[in-house]
Amino acid sequence: MQFYIHSMTCSGCARSVTKAIQSVDANAQVTVDAPHRRVQVLTTAAQAEIAEVLAEAGYPAEAL
Repeated sequence: MQFYIHSMTCSGCARSVTKAIQSVDANAQVTVDAPHRRVQVLTTAAQAEIAEVLAEAGYPAEAL
């Protein structure tokens, strides 16, 4: 699944986003493209669950 995260603007944000996603699925594979504000996630967790944890972390995400 892929997300666009408007508020992800730096590598620190990218680390926070990755940490939030891995709090739901520790084995999730997260690929972050901070300059384009996109995240690709390979996980067994539901898309809604990932979106919810991102919003709670301050990074509301739009599914692509």
